[in-house]
Formats: sequence, structure tokens, C-alpha cells
Amino acid sequence: MADKLKLLSIGLITGIINGLLGAGGGTLVVLALVFLLGIEDHKAHATAISIILPITLVSAFVYWENKVVNIPLTINIAIGSTLGGIIGAYFLNKLSIPLLRKIFGIILIIAAIRMWI
Repeated sequence: MADKLKLLSIGLITGIINGLLGAGGGTLVVLALVFLLGIEDHKAHATAISIILPITLVSAFVYWENKVVNIPLTINIAIGSTLGGIIGAYFLNKLSIPLLRKIFGIILIIAAIRMWI
């Protein structure tokens, strides 16, 4: 029961952050799964990607209803990110956990610096 409560809490926080910021939910899921629940890194990253779909669909619907979606921008970025997602998913299991953590950490640091400036 405690694990289920942890998972529901992680999901709730992830959904709030993703809905509020439009991103970041997957990052939180990876960190929570790896460091709070001890899930292996590759599985944590794959799980985060898998659960972002329903969060994204719900958030996108709300954004659409509030007329804040730029359709041409969305389509162009979706094409590129779909191709990138295929490539990234292919390479996920080919990276060692230390390298995966370094890449993930660098991306988090870059994102933090960009948000700070």
C-alpha cells in the first residue's frame, strides 16, 4: 500500500508540474523512480516516456480549449521530436548507466541555467 501511495503521489506531482509548465514531468518521474524507488535507470527513463503520453494529451486538450496552442509551431516541432524520440529510444539501452546519468545531468543543468537567466 505504501508503494502505491508513493506512485500515486509521484504521478500527482508530475501531472501538476507538467500541466503548469508544459514540461518537466518526465524529468521528475525519472528522478523519483531512480532515487526514491530504486528503479534501474533505463527502466525509469522508458517508464517516464510512457507515462508522459496521457499527461500530455490531457494537458494539450486543456491548452487547446483555452486557445493557447500554436498549431503550425506544434506540427513542425512534433515532426522533429517524433524522429528524435525514435532515435533516442533506440539508443537508450546502448548507453551505460553512468553515461546516461551524465547526459541527463548535463541537460538538467543547462535547463536550470536557461531558466535562471
